[in-house]
Amino acid sequence: MLEPVAVNFIDLTTANVLSLFVIGFIGGLVSGFIGSGGAFVLTPAMMSMGVAGVVAVASNMCHKFPKALVGAYKRYRYGHVDIKLGLVMAATASLGVWMGADLQQHIKFNYGEAGSNLYVSLSFVIVLSIVGSYVLRDAIRIYRTGGVHADDRTSRLARWVQSVEIPGTMIHFKTANVRVSVLFTIPLGLATGMLAATIAVGGFIGVPGMMYVLGAPGIVASATELVIAFVMGFGGSIKYALHGQIDIRLTLILLAGSLFGIQLGAIGTTFVKPYVIKVVMAAIMLIVAVSRALVVPVYLTELGKLGLAPDTLAVLKHASFAFLVLALCTGGIIIGGAMVHGHRRIKPTLKDQPQAAAE
Repeated sequence: MLEPVAVNFIDLTTANVLSLFVIGFIGGLVSGFIGSGGAFVLTPAMMSMGVAGVVAVASNMCHKFPKALVGAYKRYRYGHVDIKLGLVMAATASLGVWMGADLQQHIKFNYGEAGSNLYVSLSFVIVLSIVGSYVLRDAIRIYRTGGVHADDRTSRLARWVQSVEIPGTMIHFKTANVRVSVLFTIPLGLATGMLAATIAVGGFIGVPGMMYVLGAPGIVASATELVIAFVMGFGGSIKYALHGQIDIRLTLILLAGSLFGIQLGAIGTTFVKPYVIKVVMAAIMLIVAVSRALVVPVYLTELGKLGLAPDTLAVLKHASFAFLVLALCTGGIIIGGAMVHGHRRIKPTLKDQPQAAAE
């Protein structure tokens, strides 16, 4: 068993507190809108502020489960959450969280903070680039072929998964309107949990997995992921707390901001076409991937694998931060614009209702 590894916590200046609150708000906005937990912007944002990778992951996991609970409840009231699917996925995701936390501990113990930061950043670059590109391509296809109705079309892989009959393992998920073998949910849950524990991000595996592998509608998958995020966040918090790697100050500040944002994000899903959720998800993923890629040479230099000059390292860090800010602004602008557009679209209908009632 690995011994707990000491970590350094950042100083909470006034600027840092305000920055964390804003980051939490935007992360919550994204989380409520696409159901991913928002960690793929929160973790890099904290790392850009100087928070150690393992602390950013641990603190993110800790703030995730109460926020996810609020978001899940809001989306459940709109009829978007498939509770049975969420609990089935969460069962194996919880196991994946503990496995992933052990892996993160192993890397931190053997390679130090620079090694942990490098691992987190490379994981972001690889996974975000792959998933983000696929989701963006799918969103473009949906937009070109009819928007709302095209979004409900089941992928070829999902159709095959649904056609496989394994006696004694078949489950029908009512809200998602999907009937599949529970065996197909096991690898998805494990991957979601392991990724959540190692880089504090599981939603962009869980959500696309439910959509493209199981065949759940995008709006149901994004809402159901919040149930999974709640269970994973609770279990992961316990695991990381045992190693003293949760900065409760960061957790509380992020939570304060995100609880406001997540409610607005959840409301925003009722005003937009389903493909817009995928556009937001893909845009933020790809921009954050660029942000993390820019600091990979920085961590390699800290590990002694590269010999970049201090000025070059400073430029890379500033460029990485600039792309991160761009990702946060992009998510906020797209979601805000979608909400305004959706409100304008239904406003005439709302005005006509009293008149129709009077007649």
